Amino acid sequence: MHPTTRSVIFVAVLAIALTACTPASTDGETTTTTSSDESFAGTVDAPAFPLGLDWINTSEPIALSDLKGKVVVLDFWTYGCINCIHVIPDLKRLEEEYPNELVVIGVHSAKFSNEGVTENLVDIVQRYGLTHPVVNDSEFQIWNQWGATAWPTTALVDPAGRAVGIRSGEGVYDALKPVIDSLIAEFDQAGAMNRSPFVTTLEATTAPTRALSYPGKVLATNGRLWVSDTGHHRVLEVDPLTGDVLASWGSGFSGSNNGSATEASFSNPQGLAYNSETNELYVADVGSHAVRVIALETGVVSTLAGTGESGWPPTAGPIGEVALRSPWDVLYSDGYVYVANAGTHQIWTLDLERGLGFPLIGSAREGTANGAFAVAELAQPSGLALSDQGELFFADSESSSIRVGLLLGATTQLVVGADQSLFDFGDVDGFGNEARLQHPLGLALDEDILYVADTYNSKIKRIDVESGGITSWLGEEPGWADGRDPRFNEPGGLSFDGGKLYVADTNNHSVRVIDAITGETSTLVLKGVERFDPPSAYIGEIVTVEPVEAAAGPATLVLNFQLPAGYKVNEDAPSSVVVSGGRTILDLTGDSAGDLTGTTLPATVAVELTEGSSTVSIDINLVYCAEVSQSLCLIDRVRYNIPITVGPAGESSRIQLARTITAT
Repeated sequence: MHPTTRSVIFVAVLAIALTACTPASTDGETTTTTSSDESFAGTVDAPAFPLGLDWINTSEPIALSDLKGKVVVLDFWTYGCINCIHVIPDLKRLEEEYPNELVVIGVHSAKFSNEGVTENLVDIVQRYGLTHPVVNDSEFQIWNQWGATAWPTTALVDPAGRAVGIRSGEGVYDALKPVIDSLIAEFDQAGAMNRSPFVTTLEATTAPTRALSYPGKVLATNGRLWVSDTGHHRVLEVDPLTGDVLASWGSGFSGSNNGSATEASFSNPQGLAYNSETNELYVADVGSHAVRVIALETGVVSTLAGTGESGWPPTAGPIGEVALRSPWDVLYSDGYVYVANAGTHQIWTLDLERGLGFPLIGSAREGTANGAFAVAELAQPSGLALSDQGELFFADSESSSIRVGLLLGATTQLVVGADQSLFDFGDVDGFGNEARLQHPLGLALDEDILYVADTYNSKIKRIDVESGGITSWLGEEPGWADGRDPRFNEPGGLSFDGGKLYVADTNNHSVRVIDAITGETSTLVLKGVERFDPPSAYIGEIVTVEPVEAAAGPATLVLNFQLPAGYKVNEDAPSSVVVSGGRTILDLTGDSAGDLTGTTLPATVAVELTEGSSTVSIDINLVYCAEVSQSLCLIDRVRYNIPITVGPAGESSRIQLARTITAT
């Protein structure tokens, strides 16, 4: 839980239903006891939302007065906060259980300046799959109205529009459910509940289809490259020279199932580590609260550590029984797997030989204090790198610092960044605590150079390990550009191999490759990723077309597709049209049937129609790139479901499909 020192103006009167909670843990979780005959109805009107704020997932601003008859939950959060991320599943569970009685509104009151930018917030809403309305409270207006003092905080409004209470910490489901049940029962009895669906103004944001979706981490070693395709809940192996996708693990749906490459599922996978002795890949599976293992010989996925539950308090034990909490990165060395266990603000060790898992660094109290491993305070460690001298560097994201654990001395030290406060951040090169970063997430070590993904500054920086100074290297402001003056957008992961630095450029949905000597930056264009999409996990837009009547025989499929200005279909990366259903009445013809690589749009595709009726599924996959740079490539996927009735042979038919593609 993240307290804030901002001044607050308290609502004059708040019912005690949620404020009378007893602290249950040092992580800010609380418990609530209720009485079955106690009324939780508020006694003062909830403050109206200020005007002029940016809203997401709704076509127009929302007023609390429009929600009379609904129970309303306000979720105060900031998107880099791991404790806030832990609240999301609880909110989704409540939304599913009370679809017509409850409305959740996210109030995003940003800790970091980068988090207060609406465009960045849109990315996060898409990344976390939030469908409820979110308001950008970057100036803390709503925060101050309610007297919030920490992230995460939840507030409750009754169906009469009155403030019920406010509470800080996780454990939202167990705390709110009995109060929500009581409010619904009370207002039902008074005939004051409104169960009409709240959907009329909602316009949920959806992420565009891409080969990668918010990749979090990369791992390059000995000419091999793996990518955490975080938003697609899968892990990819990619040829680092050609961009060809060689293998994929994960069903495409969030989950924690073990099994074969397509049966297994991940949940927001992040860090990756390779064990060359066993040919296994370890995966920090954030949403499953586990470290997963991919046996690269067989493709089978299993769980190394983590019970699937969010572990608190952190307790050592057999590897298969320890409960982790949002592990964000992993690193393998000499029989040990080091885990950046972000959710408990610790670094853990998994001793593979002894089969034990235990906290190595951190007291589980969030803070900046250095010292002996057991008493040091960490703040959401999210990236790891290990030197040959036993220096375990870690990106301590919420303190905006790079720190090091000395394995031989069992103590921590500051390398660069803040060491006094969780609110000291910025963009300043220099030494020690004079330097400033903004929520760094990734590290990579090349001998005496430590590369840093200074995530919220959208920069790649370098630390001279000998001198301890940090300097900005690449990236000036958020964006996309290749070459000697590249731009990045919230890069989250780094890996160094063979003179090249690989970057998981998260908000650019891409892997970038940097020449370590020249700084020349390129974008690795992924090819053939659609081959690994199982039918049940189609990743793309699905459009149902009006029924078509046609004549049997040769026919033409016309693709009236329009690309964004300045883009063209790539001549190298494969684009295609595939008939995935209904081939008994429609099939592709010609020597290069289905190949759209390098085509000019609009395009025509020769097909053969056979008499009969069926719904035909046609998948169009286009890789399109900026004309000025073939490195900036995007992918558009759409599946057309077309009910077709094919009559006897006659005049040749033309089946037309239209689409306007936007590069967002």
